[in-house]
Amino acid sequence: MSGPKKVLIIDCQVSGVAGDMILGALIDLGADASKVILAIKSLEHPDLGYGKIKIDLKKVTRGEFKATQIDVTSESTSKKSGGQLVDVVENAAANLNLPTKAKEFVSKAIRSLVSVEADLHQVSFDDAHLHEVALVDTAAEILGIAVALEDLKLFESRIYSTPVAVGGGTFNFSHGAVSSPAPATLAILQSKNFPFHGGPINAELATPTGVSILVNLADEVSRFYPPIVPMKLGYGAGTKDFPGLPAVLRLTMGEEYAEKPLSDEIAVLETNLDDTTGEVLGYVIDKLLIEGAKDVSIIPMFTKKNRPGQIIKAIAEQKDVQHLSKVLIDETGTLGVRVYYCERHIINRELHMVDLLILGNKETVKVKISKDQNGEIIRIKPEYEDLKRLAEKTKKPLRELLDLAVSATQEQFLK
Repeated sequence: MSGPKKVLIIDCQVSGVAGDMILGALIDLGADASKVILAIKSLEHPDLGYGKIKIDLKKVTRGEFKATQIDVTSESTSKKSGGQLVDVVENAAANLNLPTKAKEFVSKAIRSLVSVEADLHQVSFDDAHLHEVALVDTAAEILGIAVALEDLKLFESRIYSTPVAVGGGTFNFSHGAVSSPAPATLAILQSKNFPFHGGPINAELATPTGVSILVNLADEVSRFYPPIVPMKLGYGAGTKDFPGLPAVLRLTMGEEYAEKPLSDEIAVLETNLDDTTGEVLGYVIDKLLIEGAKDVSIIPMFTKKNRPGQIIKAIAEQKDVQHLSKVLIDETGTLGVRVYYCERHIINRELHMVDLLILGNKETVKVKISKDQNGEIIRIKPEYEDLKRLAEKTKKPLRELLDLAVSATQEQFLK
């Protein structure tokens, strides 16, 4: 049996997101820094076109938070076109023999970034001019994050994100002064319908590389954390620091929290019988159910001197124990009734009336729908007596009516 599913939460609702912040937070979370560094250093391969790469990895303090910061630079300052950068990143991932999911993430992240830049500048994908994101840090961050996620086994997890803070005001970059979020950042968020909000300060808090990585990682966006059991926290810092704002990205790794099943307190009544006729047993079952038992069953057994007999067992609410014990004694003549008080785990059950169209006529049957704690339907069970009545009325097979009732219920309640 598999255990609880691993969960990762990317909390970018206050300080925004950047590629180096995500990578730093993953290392802070426990990813093997040596594997990340080796992956980034692989970009020095002659075919990939980057000169000697320098990696500065250190612990910093932002406000009251201790965080991990990673800064990647290269002796090579030449900028690559969109097509060149995609080739570099995808070939580097291939050279590292990353698993399929990791390579898919790498490709999606870099292609989201390049596609948006190409659209904004109205040029082809291969000819897109990337300016700030064309240097080594973009390739290094995407590649390093893929390796870190794989090391932490997070590609198999459920990844959540909060709505991302993008900051506000204006800032200067290669095209001059622009409003925050930058055009590329906004376009990437738009392409994935990813929610964001302005503030909390006048500065750029979400970078194109950061949101390109974010939108291709998150399976779901939520203002609030899902129910989880937290295991580890990781804090990643960028190169910027702002007065009054702890500019760190927080990652929370944990496991899905499986709530305790619904339960109630019941009683189990039972007695041994070895001298009761089948007719009396049938009557006792009906009588117990009429008088309030939730369920009644008969279990064959052998008693003393190898006499065949039965155990009659009833499930009841605790308040009905005395009354149902008397019913058992009166109707069977048994000399005693055993009573066990216990907890019963149950699922939600709802009764609904469902309309069926049979031979041009509308008929109604009662259906019991069972749901798990998340409201997902796990079983649909039409009422037998209703199906029996319809089978006798319409002359149709009971199994055919059963299938029809289940299908009609699914159409109505699984929309």
